[in-house]
Amino acid sequence: MKSYWSTLKRVLLGMLDKPMWMLLLLSLCLMSMVYAKHSVWDLPVGVIDQDHSSVSRQLIRSLDATPKIATRIYDNLPEAQRDLAWRKLFAVIIMPVNLEKKILHGEAITVPVYGDATNRLANGQIQQDVIAAYQQLLNTYNTGILLRAGFDQRQAELVIQPIVGQTLDVFNPGISFAAIIFPGLLVMLLQHSLLIASVRVSIAIRSSGKPTLPVYLGALSALLPIWLFLSIVLFVLWPWVLGYRQTAPIPEVLLLTFPFLLAVLGLGKLVTECLRRVELIYLTLSFITMPVFYISGTIWPLQAMPAWVRGVSSCLPSTWATKAIAGVNQMGLSFADVMNDLLMLLFLGAFYALLGTLVGMLRNGVELRALFRKP
Repeated sequence: MKSYWSTLKRVLLGMLDKPMWMLLLLSLCLMSMVYAKHSVWDLPVGVIDQDHSSVSRQLIRSLDATPKIATRIYDNLPEAQRDLAWRKLFAVIIMPVNLEKKILHGEAITVPVYGDATNRLANGQIQQDVIAAYQQLLNTYNTGILLRAGFDQRQAELVIQPIVGQTLDVFNPGISFAAIIFPGLLVMLLQHSLLIASVRVSIAIRSSGKPTLPVYLGALSALLPIWLFLSIVLFVLWPWVLGYRQTAPIPEVLLLTFPFLLAVLGLGKLVTECLRRVELIYLTLSFITMPVFYISGTIWPLQAMPAWVRGVSSCLPSTWATKAIAGVNQMGLSFADVMNDLLMLLFLGAFYALLGTLVGMLRNGVELRALFRKP
């Protein structure tokens, strides 16, 4: 036990003396600037008014009044399409000729909208606002027709809109895009950084000879206090900074994160035994980090992935950690509700550590036999 504690102290002081792990917080600050406004606002949209009627002007005012659209008036379509191609606009809306006349006569109307389909987020927001503004305009005119026909205001509203849908934004009030991306992203940052640190420490410990088990465990244990501190910053402080929902207290965050860190250390053992060279570690992780992020279920639902992709995803600690931490920290689940996820993390940690040990024994056996075969 003495060698365990002395190694833990030495490695921990070394990590604190040269806190390269603080770069994780720097990168987090830079990424967070993107979501400073929580959602997309004032997207530039070109408008071409070919009708020049009171209806077209009212529709343009309704569009400009929405918080997510900032209208720019154009005289012709080629000029607007050129700015759309140069990404000065996100969409171009045309108020067609005879727009007012067709509305008054109850005829079908097509309002062309040229949207930048390469930016699905902005394009989807613009389409929603255009449909809402157009529907509001139609409701106003239809309500006027019914009032002139003898209906009162309440009757007219019931005829125009007999069913009112109500959408309640649970778990992410205000629809912050940071709350969509960051739970999975923060887990990935923890996993990636701890994986690199554990491999570097393992290789450094081995450089002076084969370490004993207490020395090896002491070196890896020295990483846990630092990454537990980072988990508090990432899962408690940072949601508050970005202004999205965070419900779990610090003790629960630590209890959620600890099995995840153990699973990553187990994975680090396997990666170390398979590669055994720092440059190979960096090269490999640089290629697999983004794919791992995409198949974790943060960007695309796991249910929509092929079965074999879901199988690969279930073998990664980040997938289960994202589910557990987001469930407790944002969705308000109890600790018992995510117990299966935490047990799966502990299982993965033990499995990867055992597999890494077996791989190490096989490689050491091959190297030992090769050494004896040399003349």
